[in-house]
Amino acid sequence: MTPDGIAGRTALVTGAARGIGAAVAAALSARGAHVALTDRDGPGARRRAEMLAGARGYPMDVTDADAVERTFAVVEEELGPIHICVSVAGILRPARVLDATDDDWRTTFDVNTTGVFHVLRCAGRRMAARNGGSIVVVSSNAAGVPRMGMAAYAASKAATSMLTKCLGLELAGHGVRCNVVAPGSTDTDMQRALSTGGGDTAVVAGSLPTFRTGIPLGRIADPTDVADAVLFLVSDQARHITMHDLYVDGGATLRA
Repeated sequence: MTPDGIAGRTALVTGAARGIGAAVAAALSARGAHVALTDRDGPGARRRAEMLAGARGYPMDVTDADAVERTFAVVEEELGPIHICVSVAGILRPARVLDATDDDWRTTFDVNTTGVFHVLRCAGRRMAARNGGSIVVVSSNAAGVPRMGMAAYAASKAATSMLTKCLGLELAGHGVRCNVVAPGSTDTDMQRALSTGGGDTAVVAGSLPTFRTGIPLGRIADPTDVADAVLFLVSDQARHITMHDLYVDGGATLRA
């Protein structure tokens, strides 16, 4: 196996029981990492880990700062120092601004922003003390382009993307790289829950009434497309890349 900074390392992935998080965990395991799959759905994370070599599943609610600290400590005791951290856990509650409830807003930010803060702070402290590591946050292309009916989600992802870049600036002197991967429409449970008819064809075509462009490459992403981008950013091939925001959306935002 060609040395790439992944093989033999310990990697922690949040939101790893399904979707993009599961694809990232599988890709890291295939490259020889010792992977800790974490998820609020602990049994789901464990079942997914059983399918992978050198992997273990752990229950972890990112909104609980103490639980995040405890899980990081257990993972490092059982698998070794965490050198790679990939934050994927997130939620989406579609609603227009005037219709969104206080709970919609609060819960979205609790998971998508404050939860990511808990994870990044925990990972960053450990990596800074060891003068090395790589953090990737899976955000969304909605962080950079307005979306109707997705204000809380888009705002939370925009905040998280900037949080990641600020951390990258603060930790650069410690040899810790922090980057963002921003997917567009991806074949996950979250994407399927958004469907209002027409399936992938409608998403690819776009929607003029909602001012949404289609996808120039003509397909929605597979979770493995996002995982491949994460693999690159955590590898030594990206050793001189930090504070970067890599869009994986088939050109859907026209990189606005």
